[in-house]
Amino acid sequence: MENVSGALLQLEGLSLPHSSVLPVFCCILLSYVLMMLMNLGNSVLILKERSLHQPMYLLLCNLCINDIIGGTHVIPPLLFNMLRAPEEHLISYSACVTQAFVSHLFGTTSHTILMIMAFDRYVAICNPLHYSTIMSGRMLVKLMAFAWGVALVLVSVLIGLSVRLSRCRSVVTNPYCDNASLFKLSCESTLINNMFGLLFTALLLSASIGSTLLTYLRITLVCLRRHSSSLNRRALQTCSTHLLVYLLLLLSGVVVITLHRFPEYTHHRKMTAVIWFTGPGTVHPIIYGVLSKYTQKQRSNIFLGVSDLVQLNASPSFYQ
Repeated sequence: MENVSGALLQLEGLSLPHSSVLPVFCCILLSYVLMMLMNLGNSVLILKERSLHQPMYLLLCNLCINDIIGGTHVIPPLLFNMLRAPEEHLISYSACVTQAFVSHLFGTTSHTILMIMAFDRYVAICNPLHYSTIMSGRMLVKLMAFAWGVALVLVSVLIGLSVRLSRCRSVVTNPYCDNASLFKLSCESTLINNMFGLLFTALLLSASIGSTLLTYLRITLVCLRRHSSSLNRRALQTCSTHLLVYLLLLLSGVVVITLHRFPEYTHHRKMTAVIWFTGPGTVHPIIYGVLSKYTQKQRSNIFLGVSDLVQLNASPSFYQ
């Protein structure tokens, strides 16, 4: 078996008609720019303003940083390749492995951060008087370390299983590198890779969906027991943003994973996979800002406005 580890890999790209390249390029570029502006604006503001160093703000900042890392490592190289001839869509194997690692880290960390944000909402609504004690600075650091640490370990194992395989192919059948693209370069048996990949996906989705459902079930029971229309209204307001963001992430991820199993929808899978890195990241700030009904104050700066809306939802006094 020939090992092509020293050779450059060729990315298959989006396979667009020549007349569609420029419009698609502009759409992806615009989406990327909007995603970066919104998430960078929120991140800088949250880190700069000491008054915003509260659990909900810092968790949102983690989500923004994750969106920035995921999008930046995939979209700019993709845009650069769209302007070149197909035979020039080349990438080194080490860069491909790094890109695959970051792309899966992005998806996994998105779920773990949103799991912690659901827990934060549970504590704020169900235990408002003990919120500051439970969600202390030390606890917040532990939760954020958990979110990133679990993702790092799981993704390292996932990519490591693909790196161990020898390679006999040099064409990546994707616009960017991911784990499936890596192990498809090998002519060896990929049974272990497929099994761990399915286990990885099942474990992540089960933990994510299960913890979110349990959290919202407990919140619902608390609201029903208290028979308070004011509490129910405030709980709905503060949970709706998180739930919308979570459902958007879940739906987009499931679509990409599902389309991987159907080769006849290769083109749709490629486009969906690209949108996955910019779409949710662009919509997150909009959901947290525009769909929140109440604000503490109006400000001219758009990013400051978004953060004010999140602060209203996160403040322990809001739930009392």
